[in-house]
Amino acid sequence: MITEKRSLGFPFAIDVAGHVSAIGGDEAIRGKIIQVLFTAPGERVNLPTFGCGLFKLVFEPNNAILAAAMEFTVGEALTRWLADDILVDAVNVKSEEEKITIEIAYTKKADLSKKMVRIHFK
Repeated sequence: MITEKRSLGFPFAIDVAGHVSAIGGDEAIRGKIIQVLFTAPGERVNLPTFGCGLFKLVFEPNNAILAAAMEFTVGEALTRWLADDILVDAVNVKSEEEKITIEIAYTKKADLSKKMVRIHFK
């Protein structure tokens, strides 16, 4: 019998039985991706280099240069911090006026299934 790897739920929560919420599979990986993207380097005391500084880039002028910088920054951070769970296939950033969309295509190492996460900033 193969059991699925489970981790703390994100965001952290207590379930109805009073236990710490645990998740697995696609939901767990999506939570880990969001944690890497939305954590600024220096924010975690024990892992000062964790994260990608995405929020710093959001305040830059919205143009092709910003999109390329975001693609590189996100791809590098996910490859570094989630290498045990996923292979990053592609990071695409689309910038339209005041809106930025980040699409992350990845392959889960556990079962080699292809997945995508899409995040919008306004």
